[in-house]
Amino acid sequence: MDYAPIILTLKLDPEAFARFDGLRRLWFPPERNLIPAHVTLFHHLPGTRLPELRDDLKRVCRDMAPIAVEVAAVKSIGRGVAYMLRSRDLEDLRDRLADLWSDWLIPQDREGFRPHITVQNKVDPKVAKDTLARLSADFRPTTIVGEGLLLWRYRDGPWEAAGEIVFRSR
Repeated sequence: MDYAPIILTLKLDPEAFARFDGLRRLWFPPERNLIPAHVTLFHHLPGTRLPELRDDLKRVCRDMAPIAVEVAAVKSIGRGVAYMLRSRDLEDLRDRLADLWSDWLIPQDREGFRPHITVQNKVDPKVAKDTLARLSADFRPTTIVGEGLLLWRYRDGPWEAAGEIVFRSR
């Protein structure tokens, strides 16, 4: 039985993924950048429940259309920078899954959901402040698309792909 925890992220449209992953490669310390750009919905789900998680996701997402997500702001996260996201549909989906899996959630996943894409972290606060100024200078809100959900196994390093659920158009 595989006990490695499961992380659930939003699958971004290819253009958005390329943009944010490129920013992450540019601004994240290379020795710490072990994973691609992502929007985490859940940080730690039980690895032993992977088949059940997949079944739940297929059932919940069966008739979902791709989700519009507003890239609303660039924000300091202290020792890094993240793009803050807004989407009522994404929040509703996440709430529905949190209700379904409430018995399995760790405290971090029980807290409020604040969707974001981190493009820099674990740097000196002055470096982060400079990065924020540079990224904020030409920032304009935009809309990206969530095309589905990605499941990952966490094994104390790079994540291992563990499944994908694609939203279908209505």
